[in-house]
Amino acid sequence: MSHQAKASQPPKASQTLTSTPNPSPLVSIAQRLRDALSALSFRPPTTHVYNPLTYAWEAHQAYLTRFGTQQPREMFWLGMNPGPWGMTQTGVPFGCVPFVRDWMQIHAPITPPPQIHPKRPIEGFSCTRTEVSGSRLWGWAQQKAPHAPDFFARIFLNAYCPLAFLEESGKNRTPDKLHPDERTALFDLCDQALRETLDTLQPRILVAIGAFAESRLKHVLGPSHPPILRILHPSPASPLANLGWAEQVEQTLQHAGLSLSFPSTSLPTTPTPSQPSNE
Repeated sequence: MSHQAKASQPPKASQTLTSTPNPSPLVSIAQRLRDALSALSFRPPTTHVYNPLTYAWEAHQAYLTRFGTQQPREMFWLGMNPGPWGMTQTGVPFGCVPFVRDWMQIHAPITPPPQIHPKRPIEGFSCTRTEVSGSRLWGWAQQKAPHAPDFFARIFLNAYCPLAFLEESGKNRTPDKLHPDERTALFDLCDQALRETLDTLQPRILVAIGAFAESRLKHVLGPSHPPILRILHPSPASPLANLGWAEQVEQTLQHAGLSLSFPSTSLPTTPTPSQPSNE
């Protein structure tokens, strides 16, 4: 029998944050998705599956609670799934450590899952590797809004799928490359969570970060879907993104008639980080 990789199990009650008086409905959506994903298994070439909604739940819950409580939301941005040095480490979408810790002011203990790929360790907020996609995206956001709550007052961003898939070599395996039956089971759960998120936030503007996110938004919303603006994914695997991602995104937004300004509502309490190197 071939080895099957499973997503890690949900945290025990003692591992979760204390409930808040008015938690974001997004927390409940994430909990249901987290628990449902734990039942899935995946065949080679997938050898390891990381689910940061389990081992990094406290940080993920803090992100949803701190920045996802305002409804309706003007804009909703959707990404794909975790990168090895971003959300996989911090539990926050595109979660490059310096921006999560210093700009968003989120820091929580990360308990690595029992099955770790030797080439892709889980170091949590001690990770010194740079998630290039997250550095580009949140670096741009920080330049637009030095105080994170000002950015999230207009925009909420999430990942379509919270699972990261690894092959034996350590290579990232994206959700669209999974076996068809695995993809169907995974997409059914993630589609439901996306549908519930959209119903909760009621965004006026939808932004897909890359073609994959655009395809899932169109699938979930159906043929009569509202306009979806697709922007370039900040991945270093994209030659176009390596030619100046922020500038190209600004042009896309301007051509769509979107002028993003973020009036400051309060002052940051701690210094924000300088943008890390993409090395």
